[in-house]
Amino acid sequence: MKKIEANNEAIYKELRRSIIMGHLKPGERLNIEALAGKYQTSITPVRDAIQRLSHEELVTVRPRFGYFVTHITLKKLTDMLDLRLILEVAAVERAAERITLAEIHAMRHVHAGYTGDDDVSYDRYTDENRRFHYLLAEASGNHELANLLGHVHDTLARFMVIRHAGETQPVNHTRIVDALANQDVACARQAIIEEVEASRKAILAKVLEDESGSWEIGL
Repeated sequence: MKKIEANNEAIYKELRRSIIMGHLKPGERLNIEALAGKYQTSITPVRDAIQRLSHEELVTVRPRFGYFVTHITLKKLTDMLDLRLILEVAAVERAAERITLAEIHAMRHVHAGYTGDDDVSYDRYTDENRRFHYLLAEASGNHELANLLGHVHDTLARFMVIRHAGETQPVNHTRIVDALANQDVACARQAIIEEVEASRKAILAKVLEDESGSWEIGL
């Protein structure tokens, strides 16, 4: 791992990227002392970063045992994908009726453009996708809805990467924003459903095809 500036934010971003890109596997133990040595820092910024990741459900804290990359069951994954659809549709229907010009402008300028298939780029695409959908939910006027949807995107972040939607994502989002700008509720709803359903199918297909051995099927 490359040397990074030893501060909380940089370590948090590096660990988060490692989890999202699959370099740190589900169930893998995170050794704070070893990570502090790798980053050439004290254990405090590493522990702080891991605590932030635990709030995003990317890391699981097990008292007396340590910190582990969260191992999510297939049932929970499908539940989270279902929940995402429910929240996205609710958000877009409300946003279409009350979104402001400033909010439309902000959503149109989320994406910085396609830069390739490397880890750093896909980490950015994932962050931009989260920001877009968070802004969409904020435009609904319901801050709790936005916060809940943001949490869902955090939990699903490592699965969103495997869609490899870096090139198509801005196109899909432009369609949604155009519908919102026209206050076309039906069109906006259809656009968000198509995006979320396409994402769901791609994620589940990839998980079941390539990674089924690492998933638990449970309630």
